[in-house]
Amino acid sequence: MNEIQSLIFLLAAAALLTQLSQVVRVPYPVFLVVGGVIIGFIPGLPEVEIAAEVIFLIFLPPLLNASAFSSSPVDLRAHLRAISLLAIGLVLLTAGSVALVGHYVLGLPWAVAFVLGGILAPTDPVAADAVFKRLGVPDRVRTVVGGESLINDGSGLVVYQIALIAAVTGTFSVFSAGASFLLVGGVGVVIGIVAAQLVRPVWRWVEEPSLVVTLSLLIPYGVYVFADSLGVSGILAVVAYGLYQSWRQPMLYSKASTRLMARSFWDVLVFLLEVLLFVLLGQQLRGILSDLAEYSLVEVLLYSALVYGVLVAVRFGWFFSVPYLHPMFNRITRGDYDTAPWRERVVMSWSGMRGAVSLAAALAIPLASGAGEQYPWRDLVVFVTFVVIFATLVVQGLTLAPLTNRLGLARNPSEERLVEISARLTSTRAALSRLEEISESANISRESQDELRRVYRERIRRYRAGLLAGGVTRRYAEESSNWQEWRMKLLDAEREELILARNRGQLSPEAMRRIQRDIDLDESRIGG
Repeated sequence: MNEIQSLIFLLAAAALLTQLSQVVRVPYPVFLVVGGVIIGFIPGLPEVEIAAEVIFLIFLPPLLNASAFSSSPVDLRAHLRAISLLAIGLVLLTAGSVALVGHYVLGLPWAVAFVLGGILAPTDPVAADAVFKRLGVPDRVRTVVGGESLINDGSGLVVYQIALIAAVTGTFSVFSAGASFLLVGGVGVVIGIVAAQLVRPVWRWVEEPSLVVTLSLLIPYGVYVFADSLGVSGILAVVAYGLYQSWRQPMLYSKASTRLMARSFWDVLVFLLEVLLFVLLGQQLRGILSDLAEYSLVEVLLYSALVYGVLVAVRFGWFFSVPYLHPMFNRITRGDYDTAPWRERVVMSWSGMRGAVSLAAALAIPLASGAGEQYPWRDLVVFVTFVVIFATLVVQGLTLAPLTNRLGLARNPSEERLVEISARLTSTRAALSRLEEISESANISRESQDELRRVYRERIRRYRAGLLAGGVTRRYAEESSNWQEWRMKLLDAEREELILARNRGQLSPEAMRRIQRDIDLDESRIGG
């Protein structure tokens, strides 16, 4: 089996593991990291290698752009003080704490210890968000955890990049590193915002959906490469660009088909990149273990357990100490520092899992210097990173849902559904009001206008019934389910007739696909 065949096998296995995770209701990163280890030890399966220098370039720009794009700038702004302190203060504290353990316990040079700290400082939202979506948690918890993981990717990896340069060159200065942190991060943010402003006209000129989606992928790569070529943070540049685009996108993309295609494309792309990172690390684990000749397995596992314990302790310590300093922050920021009840802080503390970004950073450590000199500490750093990620995903990923339920923070899904129904009702009333405004001048028959009124009024009746019923009550759920089942049967009848017409030669395959697409769009709206 060559590398291409092996890669296809890995992606197929990851897809199967993801499906199994949905069946047993476990966050899919947990299954992927366990499956990656097992796959890595399959005899005869060649190791798929990607050059370390392109790991960041291939994986990080789209992953960071997608994370930023799915975030709400309004929610992030509402909790900006707490998120900023976590994304910068907690990251620096975590990186420093891990570096202390790395230097004094693992025996790593200071620069290399900070490389490990920079790798493990940023949190990953994938597993926590998978649990949050299923349970429903207070908006503050989800916003703070998601916003923190988005911004701390940039700050943590700035620490990583500065420390990696120091480890490779052999020189390290705390003062110069601090100045570089501020300069590299700040200029990166500015570049991302400026790039977003510059490309705004592009979306008005380009109308072809396929080309728009292609540009939505290429531009984050361009932002990252440009910022990185200037020696500043391409990571924070992409995050800033993605946040701006997430707010402007509904106004930028003029066609519904473009938005639908872009969403589907990015969902698949992010999934493939994330699962590929996990299985690639699993592939390398066997080789990493064989190269750790100077350490026993028990020794490196103890090192990893200690680092994991430090991460958990520092995070809990932060959430149960810093919020009590809010009077000081109020004076500094001239505003109210948003404090959360202790139950929410427990969940936010336990949500600090590590994942795809830490994997990419660990795998991006060069195998050797330009002169061919091997880095003896690389395998130890990668192994500790893997064990810590494994522990956070498995231990915290499997216990976060029971903990949330135990603390009574699992929100009733009807609450969120009520908000959605209310928004649907408001937008439908706006459409009906606009119809009345343009009905006299519109070049459309009276019968067609009456039909549109009937459709919108029926929607308004359904949404008002849902609000009066208090959300997803049993009666409303049964009524909606019956209506959806009825509409599905009608749509199936339309599809069956289309296929028969194609089989009889009365309809071309291309025309059938166009009509089928409209039917599929109708089906996608049934859930509303």
